[in-house]
Amino acid sequence: MALALQSGIADAIRRHGSETYPNECCGALIGRDGVGSHTYALPNTTEEGPRRRFLVRPQDYREAERQASAHGGELLGFYHSHPDHPARPSQYDLDHAWPFFSYVIVSVREGVSGDMTSWRLQEDRSAFDQEDLGTGRP
Repeated sequence: MALALQSGIADAIRRHGSETYPNECCGALIGRDGVGSHTYALPNTTEEGPRRRFLVRPQDYREAERQASAHGGELLGFYHSHPDHPARPSQYDLDHAWPFFSYVIVSVREGVSGDMTSWRLQEDRSAFDQEDLGTGRP
């Protein structure tokens, strides 16, 4: 699988990660046919501490679905930041993921966004596979 991001989408994710540093940001990725065209920032409401975790509440998920419909797209997945950690999924990410979404992770070190990767959960939920991430597509 591959995920492509239209021009400006990667920048929006990076900006969100830098703005929320040292906490994790999270948001929805909206688009069609594997091409992300919009982001929708979500509140990080985890009670485990937003520095190392994020949580998408059911009502936020429903709102992300509504936003996708309003943009004529579908919910392709979610993005979040890893403050001062690599752009690789954690065990927590694995435990809370769904197999049919893309998960974009941006590393933010000392407030500056860096590496960005995308992942898909295997059908048996045992691990993630990294997917190609194309940024800046017109």
